[in-house]
Amino acid sequence: MLNIALFGPPGAGKGTQSKLLIEKYNLTYIATGDILRQEILQGTPLGMEAKDIIDQGGLVSDEIIVQIIENRIQMNPDANGILFDGFPRTVVQAYILEGLLLKMNTSLLCMLSLEVPRETLITRMVERGKVSGRSDDKAEVIEIRLHEYEEKTIPVAEFYSHKKKFYPINGVGRIEDVFKRLSKVVVKNLENVWLNIVLFGPPGAGKGTQAKKLAEKYNLIYISTGELLRREIECGTDMGMIAKKYMEAGDIVPDEIAIRLIETKIKMHPNAKGFIFKGYPSTIVQAYILDGLLRRMDTTVTSMIEISSTTLQSMKRLSARAKTDKARVYDPEIIIHRLEVYEKKATLVADYFQKQNKFCTVSGDGNTDEVFERLSVQVERIFKNVR
Repeated sequence: MLNIALFGPPGAGKGTQSKLLIEKYNLTYIATGDILRQEILQGTPLGMEAKDIIDQGGLVSDEIIVQIIENRIQMNPDANGILFDGFPRTVVQAYILEGLLLKMNTSLLCMLSLEVPRETLITRMVERGKVSGRSDDKAEVIEIRLHEYEEKTIPVAEFYSHKKKFYPINGVGRIEDVFKRLSKVVVKNLENVWLNIVLFGPPGAGKGTQAKKLAEKYNLIYISTGELLRREIECGTDMGMIAKKYMEAGDIVPDEIAIRLIETKIKMHPNAKGFIFKGYPSTIVQAYILDGLLRRMDTTVTSMIEISSTTLQSMKRLSARAKTDKARVYDPEIIIHRLEVYEKKATLVADYFQKQNKFCTVSGDGNTDEVFERLSVQVERIFKNVR
C-alpha cells in the first residue's frame, strides 16, 4: 500500500495538496480535523465530545482519533493506500499509526512536510476564517494552534527523520508548483520500495528454475532455503548435519536453522531492492517468521505467486529429475511423502496471504519459457501496483 502522511503547521495547505494526491494515487483520505468537523455538524456524540476541545485550539484525545481512522479506512478497502492529513500530530500518535499500519500488514512510505513561514500561515488562516467561518481560524485561536504545533508536533518530524522517512517540502508558491515538489518525492520513494515475492507451489512445479529467472530479470536476490541447506550439508557444518536427516526423509527442517540461513543471506545484500523466496514459507509458522524477518527491515511480503501443478505432473517431473546427472536422490516414497506434506501445509499458507490480498496463481502447464512468460506478466502487475 502507498501510505503517505502529509505534515505541516495549520494553514500550510495540506487540505489543498491532499486532494491532488488522492486523485493521482487513488488513496483513502484521512483528515482527522475534517472528519471531526463532520461529526460536529451531524451532532454525533463523538462530535459533541470533540467540539469544545477544537474550539479552544486543543488536540482531541487519541482514543477518538483511532476510532475515526479505523472507521474511515474500512469504508474504502479498494484504495491503493492511505493519505493521512495532519496525522500523526504527536509522537504518541506516531506510534499509534505504526501499530495501525502494522495491523494492516503495511507501513508508512514517507512523511511529506509543507514548510511555510509563520507570518504567511497567520495571514492564510485569517483570510480562510473570513470565508469559511471556522471557529479555529480566529486570531486568538490561531496563536494557540501554532503553539500546539511547535510544542507537540515538531518532535514527530524527529521521529520520522530518524526512520529516514521525513521530507521537508517548500510549501510557498503556486499550488501546482508545490504539488510537483510533493510528487517528485513520492516517485523517488516508490522507486525504493522493495519487491518481495514468494514463489509457491508443490515439489516439481519448477519453482527453482523460475525463481532464478525472475531474480535476474527484476534484479532481485534469490533465496532458496533448500539450496542454502544443501550447501551447509556439503560443507559439513553443524547446521548441515542437523538438517541432513530431515531432508533425506522429505521432512521440513527446524525453523531455527532456516531463520539463521535467511538472515545471513539478507545481510549479505544490504543494497538489495527486494528478494524472491523459493518455496519459503511452506508452513503457516514460517509465514509469520518471514513477515517478522522482513518487518525488521521495514518491509514485508509483496505477493505470493503459486505455480499450480497436478500431483501427477509433479511426480513425473521429480521422477525425470532423478535421472539427470546432477539430481538429488528421489525415492518414489519420498516423492509421495513430500507431496503429502505440501498438500497438508499449503492451504494454511495460501489462506494467510489471500487474507492480505497478496496471493495469486499461475498455471504451471507448458514448457519453462511459457510458464516464465505467465509469471513475468504477473510480476509486472505487482510492480505497477506497488510502484
